[in-house]
Amino acid sequence: QVLLMESGGDLVQPGASLTLSCAFAGDTIHISDMGWYRQRPGKERELVAGITSGGDTNYDDSVKGRFTISRDTAKNTLYLQMISLKPEDTAVYYCHADYFRYPRLEEFWGQGTQVTVSS
Repeated sequence: QVLLMESGGDLVQPGASLTLSCAFAGDTIHISDMGWYRQRPGKERELVAGITSGGDTNYDDSVKGRFTISRDTAKNTLYLQMISLKPEDTAVYYCHADYFRYPRLEEFWGQGTQVTVSS
């Protein structure tokens, strides 16, 4: 079992920066890939950035060059650094983890944190 807890969401102006954090706890040794998803108003949840257990990252085209995902295994925390925020980045951001403990393969989600970009 894994627990994920996001924090850091806020109301910011366009062009601002913000860092989201996701603290994870429980059977963390069996967490493999992790990622940040977002759900914009009226849209489906979408992958923003992902990071593998080996540290490889991938990003949605809309955030490349502006968002950076990182993972601190010593602190059991996943981060999403966001710069040059745009109004279209407004969404609820969710932390996600893949969990594999043979033969179980599961996925876990945090409760979400709201990011609003508005002047």
